[in-house]
Order: sequence, then C-alpha cells, then structure tokens
Amino acid sequence: MMTFDARVKELQARHAELEGALQNEAARPAPDPVVVAELKKQKLRIKDEIAKLSHG
Repeated sequence: MMTFDARVKELQARHAELEGALQNEAARPAPDPVVVAELKKQKLRIKDEIAKLSHG
C-alpha cells in the first residue's frame, strides 16, 4: 500500500507532467482544443484529489 506522502508526491509529479504537456500543446502553431481541454480536465482531477488527501 502506498503511503500518504508517496501518493501526494505521485499526484504532484503527474500534475507537473500534464502542465508540461499542456504548455507543449499550447506552443504549437495550431493547438488542438480537444487535447487542451482534456489535459486541463486531467489536471483539475489530480488537483482535486491532492486537495482531498491534504485536507482529510
């Protein structure tokens, strides 16, 4: 079983990966709005999970 701290760190790392992917997509000459929206949704889900874990 994963410890609380390890889970939060894993989520933070995944959030950072998604941020990088989002920046890469946004830097393209014609960013795909579907890809951008999906990356943003994934980031929000992870952020929400981190918040839930952090606040009990």
